[in-house]
Amino acid sequence: MAEASTGAHDGLLDGLLSAAEGTGPLLQRDYWAIIERCGCSPSELMELVASRFAEFAPEELVVFEREEERNSPLEPGDELRVRIRGAGTFRVRIIHRDRQSLTLATLSGHPEAGRITFGAYRNEQGDIIFHIRSRARSGSRVKYLGFRTGGEAMQTNTWTDFVNAVALTVGEGVIGFIHAETSVMGEAHESADDVQGPTFLARGD
Repeated sequence: MAEASTGAHDGLLDGLLSAAEGTGPLLQRDYWAIIERCGCSPSELMELVASRFAEFAPEELVVFEREEERNSPLEPGDELRVRIRGAGTFRVRIIHRDRQSLTLATLSGHPEAGRITFGAYRNEQGDIIFHIRSRARSGSRVKYLGFRTGGEAMQTNTWTDFVNAVALTVGEGVIGFIHAETSVMGEAHESADDVQGPTFLARGD
């Protein structure tokens, strides 16, 4: 792929449902694991994720479909329909991609307001980590209440299953277990957040 696609080209940010427009606390959710015997580099892993994104989601919980039928990897400006069990069908847009990460943002009507980054990198020992980090609020007060009554567990299952599916595709699964952590973003962190960029920087190929 071409080197980092970070520019906010015409229309890329139009219609996004930013976290600032949501309801409730701004939550950062992290799901990550070390991949056992990974057979590719982090950048190769992310090329695979960008090319076969929909295949890694647990279809009993969520289904992703491209708005335009193409076989090429996802790139900024591409949109996906998201059918969430029990919630309906919504849309997200890719707003950033570089060699080691891919970032999606929610569009108007989505039950969450914010963005999510998928990235791969090496730790100090050279192990390859696949990491998903979202920063979002609920899209509305009604959706916030609904999320607290069942949506949170479903979201955790969705993204831990995604991590596991990637790990089994490029390696022999995960080492140990899949980490799932949630933290509330403080006001200082929120004001410094780049809402047009990834939620974390994946470095170390």
